[in-house]
Amino acid sequence: VTGVQTCALPICVARYMHTATYLTNGQVLIAGGYDGTNVLLGTELFNPVTGMWTTMSPMTKARYAHTATLLGDGRVLIGGGIGSNGSPTNSAELYDPITGNWTATGSMITARYGHTATLLTNGNVLIAGGIIQSNGLLTSAELYNPATGNWTATGSLKARHANHTATLLPNGQVLIAGGYGSFVSPPGIYLITAAVELYDPVLGTWKLTNSMTSYRANHAATMLRNGMVLVVGGDYGTIISSAELYDPSVGTWTATIPMNIPRHLHTVTLLSNGGVLATA
Repeated sequence: VTGVQTCALPICVARYMHTATYLTNGQVLIAGGYDGTNVLLGTELFNPVTGMWTTMSPMTKARYAHTATLLGDGRVLIGGGIGSNGSPTNSAELYDPITGNWTATGSMITARYGHTATLLTNGNVLIAGGIIQSNGLLTSAELYNPATGNWTATGSLKARHANHTATLLPNGQVLIAGGYGSFVSPPGIYLITAAVELYDPVLGTWKLTNSMTSYRANHAATMLRNGMVLVVGGDYGTIISSAELYDPSVGTWTATIPMNIPRHLHTVTLLSNGGVLATA
């Protein structure tokens, strides 16, 4: 039921590994997540004008470690994640900000979590990499067509990536950077990669480009006004503060000034003045 609870700060339901999506109406949609005990169905809207949170209609499937993508028509696509049974899911659903309701859409080809979702310039959504059951890391990628609600396979990544970043470049290509590259059992650990590759949406193919200067997973990336990509923080044995820049014109990485505080599982946001804000 929409609007069953309204809360001042903080959020109505404590959660993590959820998604937060800035909607075209200026509000922020929070969806799913984990509260330490339960996988959550619930969603909330934050109104920055009033500073209030309002609980909204629940998703059709409880999930965390999923992705959320704002589509060109203002709807939000939720895909994959870990479901209430503790296993990766391939289910997907759509949020309509006009009605406040969720509806199921076509299921992904492969169940996965720890993947990325990128809105392409043609309006389709690219899902790349992630983790499947039994800690298997994926090279597969697929495309969602909002007009049909269907998924189709596209070219596979050259390397495995999970908990990586995906950044849409000005030329329409997608830059995938770092993340987990393999799983070793025993001792039951993920190995982190510095591998980087580019997706060409016209050809539907991937190609490797120069690796980052640092190995990192659970990092964050954003496109700067000058067309370069800033990658900051993450994990590599410990939580790191280092930062580097990717220049798409030459395909190279250069180290830049690190953050003041080491961070992982954080966000970076390009501000209106050209600066970048790192939070959490």
